[in-house]
Amino acid sequence: MIRTLILMLFTYFFFHLHASGNLTKYINMKYSYLSYTAMWILGVLTVVQAYYYLKDSDSTGCSSEGCCNHDHDHDHEQNKPWYKRIFIYTIFIFPLISGFFFPIATLDSTIVKSKGFSFKALETNDQYAQTQYLKPDTSVYYGKEGYDELMNQELKNYIDKENIALKDKDFLKGMETIYQFPGEFTDKTIEFDGFAFKGESISKKQIFVLRFGVIHCIADSGAFGMLVEFPEETKIQDDQWLHVKGKLTTKYYQPFKANIPVLKVEKWDNIDQPGDPYTYRTY
Repeated sequence: MIRTLILMLFTYFFFHLHASGNLTKYINMKYSYLSYTAMWILGVLTVVQAYYYLKDSDSTGCSSEGCCNHDHDHDHEQNKPWYKRIFIYTIFIFPLISGFFFPIATLDSTIVKSKGFSFKALETNDQYAQTQYLKPDTSVYYGKEGYDELMNQELKNYIDKENIALKDKDFLKGMETIYQFPGEFTDKTIEFDGFAFKGESISKKQIFVLRFGVIHCIADSGAFGMLVEFPEETKIQDDQWLHVKGKLTTKYYQPFKANIPVLKVEKWDNIDQPGDPYTYRTY
C-alpha cells in the first residue's frame, strides 16, 4: 500500500509542477517533455502497483495451502528489519515533503552575494570550475569546433543590427554572443531588463544589471548580464528592476582582472519584476 501511495504522490507532484507553472523554476522548458514522460510513466507504474496490491489483498482470503504458501513468499518485504524499511521509504518520501511543503524561492541578489560574485570564466581557463556570472557559457556542452560554429551563427543574427533589444527569448544567447565578440558590438545600442546588483563596481555611477538564467536546469543557472554605467551617480537599490538602454563599450575591470563589456546608459526606467523573472537558453 505504501508503494502505491508513494508512486501516486510522485505522479501528482509532476502534474502539480506543470499545472502551477512552477516547472520553469527547475528546468529549461525546452526539456519539459522529460517531465511529461516521467509523469506518464509514474502514472502507469501507480496503476500496476495498485493492481498487484489489490490482487494480493484478494488472495489472503484463499483457504488452500497453495494460496497460503504464495502469500508467505510474496510477503518477503515484510520480513526485512523495520529500520531498513523506514530508511528506504524515507529516501523516497523526503523529496515529496520538500517538493510540496518547502517554498519555491525566486533567486535574487542575495544568492549572488552568498555565493561570492566573481567571473571565473575570465579568471581561469578551467571551464569546469566556475559558477556562471555575467557571461552565459555553453562551450562546455560542445567541442571547440562545434562551439565556434554555433557562436559564428549567432553572430550573424545580431551583427547587422544597430539597435539590439535583448528580450526574454534571446537574452542568454544575445549576452553570450556579445561577450564572445565584444569588438563587433562596440558603439551599438543595447537594451535589456534586469535587477540591480551593486557588487564590486568601482564607481558610484556603475552597477550590474542581471537576470537569472537557466541553460538546461537550475543546476547550471547563473546571474547573467553586464556592468552598466550611468551618466551621473544614482541611488539604485539591489533587486530594483530596470530597463536600461545605451551604447556598448569595453573596459578593464580590476576586480575581475579582465576586459568586460560595459553599457554606457543613455536611458533607463524602473520596471516591475516580470511574471517569470528567469530567462532560458534557446537554440
